[in-house]
Amino acid sequence: MTSASRAEFHQQHQELARAEAQRLFAQKAVLQGAWLNWVAAQLYNLRPAPYASMVRRELQQLQAPAEK
Repeated sequence: MTSASRAEFHQQHQELARAEAQRLFAQKAVLQGAWLNWVAAQLYNLRPAPYASMVRRELQQLQAPAEK
C-alpha cells in the first residue's frame, strides 16, 4: 500500500474504526475480567489488517484515560 493509498484508506475508515473501538470498549464493563480475551479475539477477526490496526489504536486511546 502506498502512502497516498494508506492515507486515503485511513481517511475513509477513520469514523468506522472509532465507532468499532467505542463498541468494543463499551463491553469492558459488561464482560469485566473476560473482556481482554474477548476483545483480543474481536481484533484478531477484523479485516483488513490496516483497519484492525486503526481500531486497535483507537481502543488504546480510549483506554489511556481509564488507566491513569
